[in-house]
Amino acid sequence: MVLPAPPNILIRDGMESDIAACLAVDHTYTTEMVWQMQLQHQDYRDEYQISLKMERLPREIEIAYPFDETRLRLALPSEHCFVVAVDRESGQVCGYLAMYHDSVRQIGQIQDLVIDREQRRRALGTRLINIARRWAKEHALTRLMLQTQTKNYPSVAFAQKLGFTFCGFNDRYFPNGDIAVFFSQSLR
Repeated sequence: MVLPAPPNILIRDGMESDIAACLAVDHTYTTEMVWQMQLQHQDYRDEYQISLKMERLPREIEIAYPFDETRLRLALPSEHCFVVAVDRESGQVCGYLAMYHDSVRQIGQIQDLVIDREQRRRALGTRLINIARRWAKEHALTRLMLQTQTKNYPSVAFAQKLGFTFCGFNDRYFPNGDIAVFFSQSLR
């Protein structure tokens, strides 16, 4: 069930002074599903077969999202997009989005989209993605791309719900060795 977006949430440009608060947001998530990747290589045919299959886990698990202060700092310059969602009353950061402008490929690469556990399922992530879309169009980008862990089924489902389509993977992409799956969306 999705609750209505809280009207007391302000979304604004992120600043260096917001980074500590962003890092303090609850980055954990729970899931009962994962994308299981299987890679087979047949040397004699120089052929690779890759399959991604949704698998149900025996029980729900809690996983820590691999956040990184350096990644947030890299999104600070004005040629990139770093926005924070802030509770108007408390001033507390309850979510953020960091997107890099790849000027060579004209792609907005969403590196981080995090919503505090208390604010999830209230359309705040959708609001942040919509702001990223608008920012990308204003900067003449043609696509948005986001990555997530194969274990982060809530993120995979969210991306697909918003019209992003699977476009690739990178084995051992995250510092903890997790596989990244990539999703993209045309802005035209």
